[in-house]
Amino acid sequence: MTEGSAAKGDPRPFTHEARALGIDVDNPDTLAWMGEHLPEFRQQVSGQRPLYWILGIGFVVGLAAHAGGFLLKTSVTTEPLLLVADLLYALGWSLWTGVVVVFFVQIWPEAKRRQLKRSLDAYEAALREKTRARGGQAPGDDGAPTAR
Repeated sequence: MTEGSAAKGDPRPFTHEARALGIDVDNPDTLAWMGEHLPEFRQQVSGQRPLYWILGIGFVVGLAAHAGGFLLKTSVTTEPLLLVADLLYALGWSLWTGVVVVFFVQIWPEAKRRQLKRSLDAYEAALREKTRARGGQAPGDDGAPTAR
């Protein structure tokens, strides 16, 4: 937010941005609906879903452009259309292969990291529960360093 909207005395600083997105902030039903669905919306926006959608669309568009460029390249003989076909073919190739590279370099390792973190968290929680059940305290729970 900028200070400009707050300086004008706007009681709700998100009003301008909400209207730009097409949200009717003057309608109480709209605001009530947004309030009810806010946790789901926050989860959807903050998660990986938008990234997956963008990569999926990029992959499909890239494959389509690659195939379309190839088909156009094999069917045309005039020079200007051949150039367009070559550009379309190259764009498609780079787009879908770029998505594949991003998948193997970023998405897959991040998913594995999250999976391992969940496993370690579950192991540590089970260890704490086992220690509590025996009536003791888990190492590190008292804030003192653990001996190795």
